[in-house]
Amino acid sequence: MSLKAVEMPHAAEEHKRNPGFDLDLGWLRHVRMNRSALERRAATIGTRRSVKKQWQAAWLLHAITNIDLTTLNGDDSKGRVERLCAKARQPVRTDILKALGVEDLGITPGAVCVYHNFVADAVAALEGTDIPVAAVSTGFPAGLTPLETRIAEIEASVKAGAKEIDIVIERHQVLTQDWQGLYDQVKAFRAACGEAHLKTILGTGELATQTNVAKASLVCMMAGADFIKTSTGKEKVNADLVTSLSMIRMIRWFHEETGIEIGYKPAGGISKAKDAITYLAMMKDELGNKWLSPHLFRFGASSLLNDIERQLEHNVTGRYAADYRQPLV
Repeated sequence: MSLKAVEMPHAAEEHKRNPGFDLDLGWLRHVRMNRSALERRAATIGTRRSVKKQWQAAWLLHAITNIDLTTLNGDDSKGRVERLCAKARQPVRTDILKALGVEDLGITPGAVCVYHNFVADAVAALEGTDIPVAAVSTGFPAGLTPLETRIAEIEASVKAGAKEIDIVIERHQVLTQDWQGLYDQVKAFRAACGEAHLKTILGTGELATQTNVAKASLVCMMAGADFIKTSTGKEKVNADLVTSLSMIRMIRWFHEETGIEIGYKPAGGISKAKDAITYLAMMKDELGNKWLSPHLFRFGASSLLNDIERQLEHNVTGRYAADYRQPLV
């Protein structure tokens, strides 16, 4: 079966990078999130449609391009990072791609995400590709090292070749409503990034309320963030649809007011292919087809690619393969 006749989601288009804006506390005072309404909406996202057969395969292939293929473990090594990069170069087995008729599409993940210590190794392993390296910085995952240390870490990651920087905010600034402090720090991080794109990790599982999540999202966007991201993956509660709705509705509002398109990255706990399709459906419904682009939407994930590849093999053969047939690292 070939997917050549199946319409894939729209490819990325050039968009204007967020220049940053003055902190508008008056805007923040208008932010109120109704958790019950968010929960009702979230409950319908995965149940309103069923994507099967070649259309499911097409969406899953596209989902691969939205993945930040990630390893952020205490036992990471140069060898593990190099194996991850090899998987990024060839994320799906060639026989599966040929059976689907898409071997010439050049499908690769959105980025490879690693600790700063492994940025240079990842850059070397990905040489000759267009796959960027993302580095987690600013005292990941807690974000509580001295400010000058966090800024130096960003600068070092950029110097080592990282094209994207995932920073973490100080959660207490949200919990105490220190919006000026949060704004000033994110603005300083954005300046340290230079041409590298800035993703701000909110640590949403530690922000207590959806209104806090929404306000923190808005402040980070005002400060110049290119993406807002849910979690480090180390919190007890990571990405979910309710929190995602709070964040992407702030993205929509910010775009309506400024004309600037901000990206969204859910991270932590997204490991199943069906979940990837649910998130893509949410982005399409809430923000439109343009936000399906890897320039505006990423999954922070390590095991999601394994399940997507298993589903693609099932699409070809009618059988589910054992996990070890799609080793990641």
